[in-house]
Amino acid sequence: MLTVYGIANCDTIKKTKAWLNEIGLDYVFHDYKKHGLSAELAQRMIAELSLAKVINTRGTTWRKLPEDEKESLSAENAAELMLRETSLIKRPIIDVDGQLLIGFDDTTRQTLTSKAK
Repeated sequence: MLTVYGIANCDTIKKTKAWLNEIGLDYVFHDYKKHGLSAELAQRMIAELSLAKVINTRGTTWRKLPEDEKESLSAENAAELMLRETSLIKRPIIDVDGQLLIGFDDTTRQTLTSKAK
């Protein structure tokens, strides 16, 4: 099973979904804005991928956060922030048979291409 996590209007998500359709891989799209995010999934993302990779510190949502929230961000409190501000989560995060991949880069495409064969 392949699950793509993200936000529907994200350009990277649109590219990811188009590419998956092109190579013929079936997937389920989990839109944080429509389906939310569980605390367990947020914690799993942090544990498996690392906080530095999961939180998008280059986006508008991050820049709008109060400085004290940015400075106090840790693995312990990040899941709560991710639940509240799902736009902070880098996209896409893809669950491939229990393995989490992040981003739409060469490594991710190679892993997914091998699944399509």
